[in-house]
Amino acid sequence: MSAKVKFFLLFLPLTAIGVAATLLFYPKNNGLPYRIVVEKGQGISAVSRKLADDKKVYSRPVLMAAAYFLGVHDKLTNGSYRLPARVSAWEILQKLQKNSPDSVRVQIVEGMRFSQMRRVVNQMDNIRHDTKNMTDEELLHKVTPNPLSDNPEGLFFPDSYEIAAGSSDLQIFKASYKAMERELKEAWDDRDAALPYNMPYELLIMASLIEKETAHEDDRRDVAAVFRNRLEKNMRLQTDPTVIYGMGSAYTGRIRKADLQRDTPYNTYTRHGLPPTPIALPSKAALEAAASPAKSDYLYFVSRMDNTGKSQFSRTLDEHNQAVRQYILKKK
Repeated sequence: MSAKVKFFLLFLPLTAIGVAATLLFYPKNNGLPYRIVVEKGQGISAVSRKLADDKKVYSRPVLMAAAYFLGVHDKLTNGSYRLPARVSAWEILQKLQKNSPDSVRVQIVEGMRFSQMRRVVNQMDNIRHDTKNMTDEELLHKVTPNPLSDNPEGLFFPDSYEIAAGSSDLQIFKASYKAMERELKEAWDDRDAALPYNMPYELLIMASLIEKETAHEDDRRDVAAVFRNRLEKNMRLQTDPTVIYGMGSAYTGRIRKADLQRDTPYNTYTRHGLPPTPIALPSKAALEAAASPAKSDYLYFVSRMDNTGKSQFSRTLDEHNQAVRQYILKKK
């Protein structure tokens, strides 16, 4: 083997090591500070892809290789990490390795019940769980001295919330409550004239019914119109989600005829008007639909059961029965 070949074989790996070291340790100037959010359960693959897509590191493979070398590839703590404007891939890994995010984030999904929101918050890492042993009423009065209702259902806005790591979970509930106050006021102020609601809380109740009845964007205002029209005609709302809510833990995934006949404050088959409280945390879209129903005379609707999420709306009981035969019973 010639001296040139030996030199080349020695030089090649040294060069590769040098390049990798530069890509790993040399700071990249990104112009502005950057925040990387690690979602619960994410490993270095997803995080490095995000960093590479946003052009915050020189080389994703080098970053991943170093993460595996350090043993942090599957030990990332969810939360938000602030990175300086000039930062190397090695410094990013060091920050992730400390498992100390600057802030943590929680996603509260529209349509959740308040009890589900509490479970999600209670399962969060890296915050103080000051509200964990409070009753719902105690928590609500910690959030605000004058709530719209002593029942917290529906009073909290579903959204993504971020708080500093190590801070109190009460901050999440306060932020969510204030957000719902703001969104409800906006919907109430922009509402159509002559709606059959005397106060914003009734609009909030209606929005929760719409939230649970449909997630299809094209149907929300029509569902709102059905409920508005029924209220104006003193017809019972007859909506299954209220029955399910009133059943509480007795609901196991199926409503029987006896459940529809069993009277509870939330059974809109046995009682006229709105239920006494919301039945879920409504989204902004549901609030807007409740405040501005479609200009229609629909009185009935039924799911089309065609995997689109859409419903079939009817003006008369005969039309509705035909829709039930077509879409539910699958008969022409």
